[in-house]
Amino acid sequence: MSCFSFTATRDWCYRSIFTKSGLRSTITDLGDGTVIHCWVPKTRKESKPNLLLIHGFGANALWQWGDLIPYLVPYFNVYVPDLLFFGDSYTTRPERTESFQAQCVMRVMEAKSVKKMSLIGLSYGGFVGYSMAAQFKEAIERVVICGAGVCLEEKDLEKGLFKVSHIEDAASILLPQTPEKLRELLSYTFYKPPRGLPSCLLNDFIQVMCTEFLEERKDLIRAIPKDRKLSELPTIPQPTLIIWGDQDKVFPVELAHRLKRHLGEEAQLVIISNAGHTFIIEKPKETFKYLKSFLIDN
Repeated sequence: MSCFSFTATRDWCYRSIFTKSGLRSTITDLGDGTVIHCWVPKTRKESKPNLLLIHGFGANALWQWGDLIPYLVPYFNVYVPDLLFFGDSYTTRPERTESFQAQCVMRVMEAKSVKKMSLIGLSYGGFVGYSMAAQFKEAIERVVICGAGVCLEEKDLEKGLFKVSHIEDAASILLPQTPEKLRELLSYTFYKPPRGLPSCLLNDFIQVMCTEFLEERKDLIRAIPKDRKLSELPTIPQPTLIIWGDQDKVFPVELAHRLKRHLGEEAQLVIISNAGHTFIIEKPKETFKYLKSFLIDN
């Protein structure tokens, strides 16, 4: 007997939030074997600035931004893509770098006639957003990096900065295929992880969210630290806000301070107390307070 699909129901609820917030689902075929799904405004208002939300690993964009969308849509034309190999986005091309992801997202925004935008990148989405800011300086106005260790170096894995010392171990946690691995992921990402979740629910989440494009997603993870050196990371010229949970176990808070040093005066750093890697879900109101101050009140 199969378990009631809580995951599919929750997904439907988030879709409803996006739709009621004035967003619609679109598919853009980039014509080279690459197809990107993106939530866009049903009606774009020229009086509002444009804001791009870039998700991380885990579930799709709906789950990661659903709690913040109602706060943001009154102020922005909001665009929420699914990155390649998440949701309904995929490519037949071999590239797996954040640079390629950034180029694909930018092509979608160009197809939507969005010429200027600010962006918020969450975790892996922060890597993609940082790459967009570096590659498309004229188009990206302000940047928010949320818990994304863009300043990590390949040698950090061996030096013990992370809880895991091998990228394959990280992939097995970030792409859980068993209830035990999903519980491990929750313990890494939440300051206070949910307790007592039945394996039935966890298996349901894995089946709905974690089985498609498994090898491709592993390749995305492998590409992150490969040959990565801080000395080769470009500095971005845009005003940048760095937000981090002080209890982040995925990307230790040391990386937040490293990024602030790397960017210098153009960057602001905010550390949210008693919050983990998923501070956007754990503390959406506090997160929005900082986003509003940086993106709207400036």
